[in-house]
Amino acid sequence: MHELFEIVLHTDDAITALVADNVFKAYLVLFLIIFSETGFIFFPFLPGDGLLFSAGVIAASTEMSIVVLVPILIMAAITGNLSNYLVGRFFGKNLERSQNRMVQKHLIKYIVRTRHFYDKHGEKSIIIGRFFPVIRTYIPFFAGLSSFQFSSFSLYTVIGSLIWVPLFSLAGYFLGELPWVKDNYLLIFIGLIIVTLVPFFYNLLKLALPKRA
Repeated sequence: MHELFEIVLHTDDAITALVADNVFKAYLVLFLIIFSETGFIFFPFLPGDGLLFSAGVIAASTEMSIVVLVPILIMAAITGNLSNYLVGRFFGKNLERSQNRMVQKHLIKYIVRTRHFYDKHGEKSIIIGRFFPVIRTYIPFFAGLSSFQFSSFSLYTVIGSLIWVPLFSLAGYFLGELPWVKDNYLLIFIGLIIVTLVPFFYNLLKLALPKRA
């Protein structure tokens, strides 16, 4: 748990220290963080894009192998999504069977709306949503809640993970040793977080503001 908080607060230094202590432990902790970010709806605050980039940078200059790292993190991304989907599926089925009047009156209609959304946009949202913090934590849960087809969910989860993990980790691996990147690493790390969060808050603001007549 201590390592988890250190990586959230001091990503680059914490991963470097983990690798120096035990590279296998570093692989395990990185796997658990990427898994948890999309595997549990309570952890949307965990680092995703920035963590992948940092891991790639560190793999370029330590005994951590990018050839081992990338498949491990792809598996973490896939299994995290699938786990969250199954949790959502469990709750969705139990809610629909519930005879509670409050559930039937207020919650079921939102499940139906969510189902319509996934029927129309589910495939692209699973892939594109992978690139947006917070959103990628909740997309698999609501896909399960709305009983989105598991085979399609699994396919697009794999596709999204195969794009997302290599894109950020290999960018860190190949660009991290450039002098400009080294000198401005903190700025790049913060920039990655901001760039990926902007679309989320923009759409949230659009939903919050009243529409003009």
